[in-house]
Amino acid sequence: MKLKLFMAVVGAVLVTACQQKQETQSPSFVKVENGHFVRDGKPYYYVGTNFWYGAILGSEGQGGDRERLCKELDLMKGMGIDNLRVLVGSDGVRGVTTKVEPTLQVSPGEYNDTILAGLDFLLQEMGKRKMVAVLYLNNSWEWSGGYGFYLEHAGAGKQPRPNEDGYPAFMQAMSKYATNQKAHELFYDYVRFILGRTNRYTGLAYKDDPAIMSWQIGNEPRAFSTEALPAFEKWLAEASALIRSLDPNHLISIGSEGAWGCEGDFACWERITADTNIDYANIHLWPYNWGWAKPDSLIDNLPRAKENTKEYIDRHLAICERIKKPLVMEEFGYPRDDFKFELETPTRGRDGFYEYVFSLVGDNAEQGGYFAGCNFWGWGGLAKPKHTDQWQVGDDYTGDPAQEAQGLNSVFAGDTSTLQIIKSQVDRMNELTK
Repeated sequence: MKLKLFMAVVGAVLVTACQQKQETQSPSFVKVENGHFVRDGKPYYYVGTNFWYGAILGSEGQGGDRERLCKELDLMKGMGIDNLRVLVGSDGVRGVTTKVEPTLQVSPGEYNDTILAGLDFLLQEMGKRKMVAVLYLNNSWEWSGGYGFYLEHAGAGKQPRPNEDGYPAFMQAMSKYATNQKAHELFYDYVRFILGRTNRYTGLAYKDDPAIMSWQIGNEPRAFSTEALPAFEKWLAEASALIRSLDPNHLISIGSEGAWGCEGDFACWERITADTNIDYANIHLWPYNWGWAKPDSLIDNLPRAKENTKEYIDRHLAICERIKKPLVMEEFGYPRDDFKFELETPTRGRDGFYEYVFSLVGDNAEQGGYFAGCNFWGWGGLAKPKHTDQWQVGDDYTGDPAQEAQGLNSVFAGDTSTLQIIKSQVDRMNELTK
């Protein structure tokens, strides 16, 4: 699509915010049949994104902006992006540096209703646009509470935070989560509450809402030590069995990084993914974070990043072919050129990496393979970051969580070259699955 035409489409999309009509034909749940996603009776291969802050934008409290939310959804839908990975809610008190706020679960069993209303509104608006959400319920990292929140309320004392105590101390503390049954029970209570809800705007019980594609146990759940792996596997099996007992309609996924999140143990990843209650496999991939690309040579390092990416995907794909489950790379990113984060910074390195990842998904779709989709991290859309070092209360939400540089991995509405690459791949997928 030519640049002028593309930007005209973007402009047209934005003026229709919140004016989308309900689809005349009721959509069906996304299913897995014979190892492949099926939606509305057709194969479903997709390019989606991470939109972790969607429920916050949908609220009418602190951080809420329903007008922006609808514009963002219209912009994504206009490009053909219909799969959004979303955080259900953050945990704990407000005012903690590097943590997302406002929070949903203030303390165990105490909920911020404005965020619940925001999630209801988000799902309503996604349903109107025939978009689907992957909703993750927990987080091993500090930026939304997660493991640390449950450990503290299970009596393990104040938990370290990376920005204060460093990552080694943080990860050692989080390795205790896998064996803390009290922390698990608090999480299971949360799962029961969320999955038992009814949307106040649509009247649909969450378990009956096709706007939800998948419940996900957490964002990058880890054992954080090899010793904790058996307990980690047991916890994931318990959590997925609970979700299945509460909701027979939706897919269940883990949110795993792959072997990287299993202390490098591919056999562990195969076991947790092969669980009968897990419907499809996840991996995440971060060339900069994993040392494959350096800040001062992001473009020069692109060939190495691509080579390592292909190897990582292929090793997991071989397992998926063995256990007959689709694979989604639901997180991946690449910094802006020269490791600068201002909106005007070019994205040549990112564009090259995205194009390569998308080609792998597209080639697999052509062959009817198990590599079924990807969600790039993350959607920044119309945000105008005020601080590039980290998010501060009152700033626009971007694709980068509170602890990260704002603009590091975000795709903004003005990143026309990146958006064109995304749109081209979406068009390719649509052609393949007609």
